[in-house]
Amino acid sequence: MSLNAFRSSGARTIVRAYSTGPHKTASSTWAQEYKLSHPKTRPPPLPSIDPPQWSAQEAVNNILYNTPPPSLQPFTRHTLNCLVQNEPGVLSRVSGILAARGFNIDSLVVCATEIEDLSRMCIVLRGQDGVIEQARRQLEDLVPVWAVLDYTRTKTIERELLLAKISILGPEYFENQLANKGPDILPATDALEDGSPAKQHVDQTLGSLSSIHPDVSPQTEHKGLSPSEALRQKHQHLSGIELLAKQFGGKIVDLSNDSVIVEMAAKTERVDAFLKLVRPYGILEAARSGTMVMPRAPIASPWSGMADEDIPAEAVEAFDASLLPPG
Repeated sequence: MSLNAFRSSGARTIVRAYSTGPHKTASSTWAQEYKLSHPKTRPPPLPSIDPPQWSAQEAVNNILYNTPPPSLQPFTRHTLNCLVQNEPGVLSRVSGILAARGFNIDSLVVCATEIEDLSRMCIVLRGQDGVIEQARRQLEDLVPVWAVLDYTRTKTIERELLLAKISILGPEYFENQLANKGPDILPATDALEDGSPAKQHVDQTLGSLSSIHPDVSPQTEHKGLSPSEALRQKHQHLSGIELLAKQFGGKIVDLSNDSVIVEMAAKTERVDAFLKLVRPYGILEAARSGTMVMPRAPIASPWSGMADEDIPAEAVEAFDASLLPPG
């Protein structure tokens, strides 16, 4: 008996045993058996990424005298969704395939699904269409990989989670707060003795702040802030950060004397925009998850198989854009 026939018969024996006995954890050979028993139609040819066809004379002249021109295809953002077997080592094998081809992974999210033995990987990377398709087929040939879907040109819901710790003291105290130096609000220097270490530390801090923020007056900083002014300043910054978070669908999940933590789930572009808007306050720390996508469910319609010009005019109804999902 050949090796392939032995594997096939062995896999079928395992399937029958699992169907009659109690549920057990499947192995990666189940994915291979599934792909062998469900052959797909012949995939379309890979997109061409080579220069146009030349004659023999043009090819020889190019090899002798010219450098072959690179491919002119643009680098686009691709989202791959991999359904893999939930077992150790799958992540390293998938990332190894992409690293061997020279891809820089923008984000990679791995999570379990509603199926016990199935995990989902959402990979976001950039590259040419032909190279990405080659990598997709190579990933699909791995034993523990069930299927690899390309959601690049599919209508999907895309979300990314952000946790950002933002200062509420103001930009003039951000450098001091980031370095964990001294109290939240600088003390008044009138009560400090000349030449004392505390006075030297405050003078050095004020000098660095004046070079970073020229619009901040050193005389004002030397006088310090009263407790009421400091409280009013914190309240104003907190209100501004809370307003920005609500505009982006986020919320404040933690509050301390000098910072807040904002939680937000949105598209990658909206997360980038939010970080740009709150950067003047001072971002102490930020943690972002990778992009997670899910294809939109199609909406059944009696005119789904008709062309746009054949659809009756009364069937095209106006809709309220505010009813659409955010993002």
